[in-house]
Amino acid sequence: MLFVGWGQLISFIAQTDRFMRKYLLPIFLGCAVPALVSAQQQDSVIFRQIADEVLTHSTAYDNLRVLTKEVGGRLAGSPGMVKAEHWGVAALKAAGADTVYLQACMVPHWVRGAREEARIISKRRDYTPPLNVLALGNSVGSGEGGVTAPVLEISSYEELEARKDEVKGKIVFYNYPFNPKFIKTFHSYGDAVKFRGSGASRASKYGALAVIVRSMSHGANNEPHTGAMQYDTAYPRIPAVAIGLQDADRLSQRIKDEPSAQVFLRTNCRMLADTIGHNVIGELKGSKYPDQYLTVGGHLDSWDVAEGAHDDGTGCVQSIEVLRTFKALGIKPERTLRVVLFANEENGTRGGKKYAQVAKERGEKHIFALESDAGGFTPRGFMMTMSDEQRAKVNAWRPLFLPYGIYDFDEPGGGVDVGQLNAAIGAPMAELSPDSQRYFDIHHAPNDVFENVNKRELELGAFAMAALLYMVDKSF
Repeated sequence: MLFVGWGQLISFIAQTDRFMRKYLLPIFLGCAVPALVSAQQQDSVIFRQIADEVLTHSTAYDNLRVLTKEVGGRLAGSPGMVKAEHWGVAALKAAGADTVYLQACMVPHWVRGAREEARIISKRRDYTPPLNVLALGNSVGSGEGGVTAPVLEISSYEELEARKDEVKGKIVFYNYPFNPKFIKTFHSYGDAVKFRGSGASRASKYGALAVIVRSMSHGANNEPHTGAMQYDTAYPRIPAVAIGLQDADRLSQRIKDEPSAQVFLRTNCRMLADTIGHNVIGELKGSKYPDQYLTVGGHLDSWDVAEGAHDDGTGCVQSIEVLRTFKALGIKPERTLRVVLFANEENGTRGGKKYAQVAKERGEKHIFALESDAGGFTPRGFMMTMSDEQRAKVNAWRPLFLPYGIYDFDEPGGGVDVGQLNAAIGAPMAELSPDSQRYFDIHHAPNDVFENVNKRELELGAFAMAALLYMVDKSF
């Protein structure tokens, strides 16, 4: 090795740097930068065209009005599910799909029955209004006589284990609030939802008669929020309800003040035999690779107690709007664009599983799958699960999205339904990530209605989805 002194080395580096700056860099920039800038400018023009089309001619809001006001709640197995499937076929045809068809799958058929009731039973003479509760999806009913028992308040599974000898013959009350320190509220949901999902069986293991779960919300109202729960078949199935936040606080205070107080709880729900539901699918045939697929969708089912506006009517109409916009602008994707309105996401995910199963059995090549199931609020970005190379490509598109207020591409993730496709065949996936601050005010609750959807926010989300799919189609 040739030895040089520090001064000689520094001089050599400086001369090399000047040579590269003077001669090589201009050549590189002269070749590469104009091509790069030109491509970005062309894509920017297409983005503007997509935005203008969606923001001036979108049918998404009107479609949502029909879905929520004329169809309404559409839980798997219900008459509303059938009406929603008919709506989906008509909406996709009106949007200009080349082909529209139904993909059958068996779905659970849970029925809420008459509305639930709960009240505090006290020796005091003061009046206590009824507790605002909703049975959790897939829960068994209490029977006509209901359940009357003392209440054991629990704030963690660790506390449940520590106090397991106190559980028998009680109603276990999981009073675990959303953690307010999370800025993205889906993290609060992920932290708390375990009590809704498995709380009944965890309490039944030690002899509980029923469970009451603090609603998965940080809203400033008293709406109870339903949602799916699952039983461990090793233990008896017991009734499970969600309670509104104000009543959760009231119940907590009452049993502290009066340990002898009891709660009467009656629910009327039951599980019937599985029935047939359908994914509703519309396709825009690919111009170059018709046997390769881009999937975009939301879930068509909703809970029975609401109109399912944000969860997930907005995702369905945004997905349909992507197809309509491509048709209106004459954008012919190279791959076949599939809009999928998934069945039974809420209490079984049977639609997503069926779609993935069929794709795997047929050996279909899925380039990308995008979902919208986080509400129709202002879009901020996308959660993504894909290769590092693909993620780098998407991140390079940030300057195109920034003028529209879309900037967050860093978090991993993807929707529940397209997640089935990712698990089955490894398809790259993403989920629209709107601002989440208001979502859990209405999630799974009676106030998830059309009036709580903002037209402008809904349309901006549809634009973001269409723009991302346009870029993926030409770049992946």
